[in-house]
Amino acid sequence: MAEVVSKNGRKMSPVATRAVTPVKDSTPKTVSLDAKKQVRRAENEEYLKNKNVKAFLVAIAESEGGSYHAKYGYGWAPGFKTGKWTFTDESTHPGAGHGGKTTASGMYQITIATWREYAEKMGLTDFTPNTQDLIAVDILRTLGVIDKIKAGDIPGAMPKAATRWAALPEGPGKKNHYPPQPYAEYPKFLESYKSAGGTVK
Repeated sequence: MAEVVSKNGRKMSPVATRAVTPVKDSTPKTVSLDAKKQVRRAENEEYLKNKNVKAFLVAIAESEGGSYHAKYGYGWAPGFKTGKWTFTDESTHPGAGHGGKTTASGMYQITIATWREYAEKMGLTDFTPNTQDLIAVDILRTLGVIDKIKAGDIPGAMPKAATRWAALPEGPGKKNHYPPQPYAEYPKFLESYKSAGGTVK
C-alpha cells in the first residue's frame, strides 16, 4: 500500500475502504405503511360500534343539515331541496357543489381537502357512507375528544368539535365557533344526540 504524506510532512495512516452498492428495497416500508393504515381504519370501525360515538355523528349531521349524498347541505342552502346540491357517485369525493363555491359534501360536509387527508390515513379510496363515517370519527380522534364522547362527556367534547363543524355550539349556553354561520343551540344538539341513543354522564 502506498505511503500517504500530508502537506506538513506527516505520514498518514492508510485506511482500507471498499465500494458498497446500496440496496434499495422499499417493500418493508410500504408494507409497514399499509399496516398502519389498516390498523387506523380498524380502530375507527370499532369506534363506530360505540353507541355514543354513533349518536354524536348523528347529531353533527343533523346540525349541519347534511346527508350522505348532499353537497354543501346546511338545510337552508338555496337549491338544496330541489336536488341541485346532491350527488349519486360514491366512487370519489364529488367536488364542488352547485355554483362551485365549496366542496363541503356528504353527511358531515367533508371538503375535498379533508377527504384526501383523512382517506390517506386509512387507505380509503371512495366516498361511500362508511367512508364518510370513518373520516368523521378520525377527525374526532385527531381533535382528542373521541374518549370524552365515549364516556358521555358531551360538554367537554363540544369546544374542539365546534372548531371543525361550524354548525355546532361550543357547549351549553355557548354559540358556535364561526359566527355568523347558523348553528344548532346546545339543547337541540343534545336532543339529537340522545334521540340517537347517546348517553350523558
